[in-house]
Formats: sequence, structure tokens, C-alpha cells
Amino acid sequence: MNKVYNRGFINDLNTQNISAGIITGTLGIVGAPIIVIEAAAAGGFTHIETISWFYAVQFFGALFGLIMAFYYRMPIVGAHSITGAAFLVTVTPHFTYSELVGGFIITGIIIMLFGISGIFKKVMSWIPREIISAMLAGIITSYVVGLIPAAEELPIVGISAITVFFILTKWNLRIPPMLGSVLTSVIVFFLVYDFDMSALGTEIVLPIVHAPDFSLAGAISISIPLALMILSNDATPAVGALERGGYKVPTNNILTVSGILSIFTSFFGGQSANVAGMMTTIASDEESGDTDKRYVASVISSIIMLIFGLFAWALVPLMFELPEALMAMLAGFVLIGVFASTMRTSFGNSKYQMAVIFTYIISVSGISIFYVSAPVWALLIGTILAKVVRK
Repeated sequence: MNKVYNRGFINDLNTQNISAGIITGTLGIVGAPIIVIEAAAAGGFTHIETISWFYAVQFFGALFGLIMAFYYRMPIVGAHSITGAAFLVTVTPHFTYSELVGGFIITGIIIMLFGISGIFKKVMSWIPREIISAMLAGIITSYVVGLIPAAEELPIVGISAITVFFILTKWNLRIPPMLGSVLTSVIVFFLVYDFDMSALGTEIVLPIVHAPDFSLAGAISISIPLALMILSNDATPAVGALERGGYKVPTNNILTVSGILSIFTSFFGGQSANVAGMMTTIASDEESGDTDKRYVASVISSIIMLIFGLFAWALVPLMFELPEALMAMLAGFVLIGVFASTMRTSFGNSKYQMAVIFTYIISVSGISIFYVSAPVWALLIGTILAKVVRK
């Protein structure tokens, strides 16, 4: 056996991979959960349903990271898709919880089949990345725009967070601007405003298993676009980051395990357990230490998210009681980096200019025709235009 596998985990700990793990773990517990709460609120879900969803994505996402990190000794960080959760805000009002669970299961099956068949790169090359990015940008636009009125309503919080965001952006510090601005928003809010902490949950609520309800509408409106978002916006950048870090990436196995765990996650109400693009990028960077020890960052990140998920019963009721303006501000900061990235990818290539424009417009419109949501129409029409019309 390779001596890397014989070496103990404790011996591999160092300040670099520990700090990377803390950063990615904090990113995992302050980013995506906020969007999950937004999606649950949009669907009118109960606290118990939301707690189960919250627990599922945190627990199984962390479990995915632990399995992959220890088995492959690579900084493969697990979580769930932020952009996928943002997309679900547009569909949760139109489907029951059981229908969502059915759609999530099909998503997991799709991802698993991509891994087993090895067709990931071939399929992703057929759908222009500019089109997928334009669709994502359309979904995210309302969140980013909502940041401004939220800052107007909570000016002290807004000014403080925006200042921190640009300081971290300007000096390119180790802490991601999104993470710094979200933490600043929360800290300043609790320091400045009087908030009743009695909303913190005191009764332990366990996650529950949900019976799925499968439908063609759910497969078209939920499963296919959600799978494409996870593959394009999480798996693709994660694999790219690992390759840049000098790793021989087991792409097919990553997708297969992700799909299997996503299916388990679905039965508890969670949409996915997948490799996290942004978090894997941080963990695999050279600043995370020696190449053969960077996997430690994924392990630490997973432990943080796992602990956070176990306390979903206490945190979800509290998050539901936070002011709408604060939640809108947090969601805006969580997604502003993704928004910038998707806009850059979408409009940076003039080859698909008109297709990208129409994709973005349709996605941001929020229309629903034949129970098919705007992002799905945007993806379909945009892909056709990209193949037929150029410039």
C-alpha cells in the first residue's frame, strides 16, 4: 500500500490545511442553507419539512466529502448546490413536497448514470456552457437586485457588509468576500438590533423519510435542469480545480457516488449531495499546503457541516424569524459571486450572443407555461438558438 495511505490523519494536520478546512466549512454552513430556507419559505413548507431538508443536505453533503477525501486522499469537498437551491425557489411553489422528492430522486439517478456511463464531458460539451450560465444568471438576478433594498432597510448592516465585501475583493485576501460579508451582516445585526432569541428551537426534531411522487412534469421542470446545474456549476469547476492542483481526478466515480448519496438525500427532502465547486477550489489551492495533505481541508470542512446539520432543529426556527431584509441581504451576498461568474461566462463569448440574451431574458422573466418553469424554457430555447443562430 502507498505510504500516503499508511500515514495517519493526525500527522497530516497543519495550519494551512486546517485553515482551508475552516474557511470551506464556514462557507458551507453560511451560504447554501440561507437559500434552502428561502426555497422552503417560497414553497410554504412546515418547520419539520424544512428541518428535514436542511439536515439532509448538510449531513449527506458532509458524508460525501468524508468518503471521497479519505478514500482518494484528495481535497474533494462535499456539500449541496447553491445555484440548485436558488433554482428551487422558482419551482417549490408549483410542486408538493412529495413531488419535489420524486424530482430529486430522478436528479440523483441522472447524475449517477453520468458517472457510470462516462458521458459527462461529452454531454456537457453539447450544451454550450454560456447557455447554462445565462440561465443561472437569470435565476440569480432577483437575489442580487434584492440586496440593495435590503441594505436600504438595514443601512448599518448593509454598509458594513458591503464595505467588508469590497475590502476582501480589493486585497484578494484568503477569506472569500461572500463569506466575509455574510458573517459581517450577521454579527452587526445582532450587535445593533434587538432580536428575540427565544425563536431558537428547543425541541429536538428528527429528520423524516418522505414518500416520493413521480411525474413527467417533475422530471422536466425539476430533475433535468437541477442535474445540469450541479454538473455544470459544481462538478465542472471542482474537477478543473483538482486537475490544476495536480491530481488524477476520478471524475466518473465522483459523479457515481454523488448520484447514489443524492438519492438517499432525496428521501429526507434534500436535493443533492455533490462535489462543491467553490469549496473544492479553495481546498485544492496551493495555499492549502502540501498536495498529499490537502485532503485534510475536506475532512475538517465535512465535520463542520455535519455538526451544523445535526443542530438543524435549533437553527431553522431561528432563521425563519430573522427579518426578511436580513435574509434577502444574506442571499444576495451568497450569490453575488456566482452571479458575476455566470454573467462573465455568458456574455464573454460573442459566438452565442443572441442565444445568450434570449436565454437570460426568458430565465429572469419567471414565466411558467404548461407547468414548465422559466429556467427550463430558457435552457431549451437557448440551446436551440445556440445551435441554429450564432451572433
